[in-house]
Amino acid sequence: MTAIEFTYNISKVSKSLKPFAMRLTKDHDDANDLLQDTLLKAFTNREKYADGTNLKAWLYTIMKNTFITNYQRMVRKNTFIDESENLYYINSLENSTDNDAPSTFIMNDINRAVDSLEESFRTPFMMHYRGFKYHEIAERLRIPIGTVKNRIHIARKELKDKLYVYEHAF
Repeated sequence: MTAIEFTYNISKVSKSLKPFAMRLTKDHDDANDLLQDTLLKAFTNREKYADGTNLKAWLYTIMKNTFITNYQRMVRKNTFIDESENLYYINSLENSTDNDAPSTFIMNDINRAVDSLEESFRTPFMMHYRGFKYHEIAERLRIPIGTVKNRIHIARKELKDKLYVYEHAF
């Protein structure tokens, strides 16, 4: 398929992408940006489109994946780390529990267990918990990726040991 044919075919189906973008973003300007990003990625990667397959489905997939990537980037950008002695994530308790007593006690136990981890294990564990990928943690902490994976593994093991009473409680 030539570039002109590809452009023509995309122009026929691109109008149906706008409502999908609106459903994802729930904002007119963000929907337009998402649509523009989707079309740009489609044109940039047009050689990856298999002729004869469903172009509309291919574009919807690009749009959905672009939205997810942008959302994850926004979440990571808006995650703040309190660099104090305890390295808490701001508002982590309010975001994680309801106000009923059992979950408050459980969250207190979890927070105490996490706080009791050595800082070298706690920091990568909490960053991974917040959605950072291994390579991002390695870059930010300036340590090898293997070390990041090992520290997260050790932190999980220690937390499992410390919170064993909850393993079969519910």
